[in-house]
Amino acid sequence: MHGDAGYQGADKRPENEGVTAEWHIAMKRCKRKALPKDETGTLLDRFEWLKASIRAKVEHPFHVVKNLFRHRKVRYRGMAKNEAQLFSLFGFANLVLARKRLFALDGVAAP
Repeated sequence: MHGDAGYQGADKRPENEGVTAEWHIAMKRCKRKALPKDETGTLLDRFEWLKASIRAKVEHPFHVVKNLFRHRKVRYRGMAKNEAQLFSLFGFANLVLARKRLFALDGVAAP
């Protein structure tokens, strides 16, 4: 499980007691800035950077759905219709995010 610094202590919460997952929670900003400038501090900072990059890859499609497709409010039309709409929006978001690679396969510059 990956999360930002707001999820500190998530593994100790009562609702997560039975969860068998490996938790990768980001370090708080003040602790990250206070890391020593030696080899250990550099490695820890690089590890924090890797955790943030994984989380950014996961959150980017949500940004596309919310801001590009303007899906900010849920319309209560039934679970099946809401589910179908979200599946199609995330499918389109995958196409938007893969646009440069798809055009590169044809040898055309992406707009």
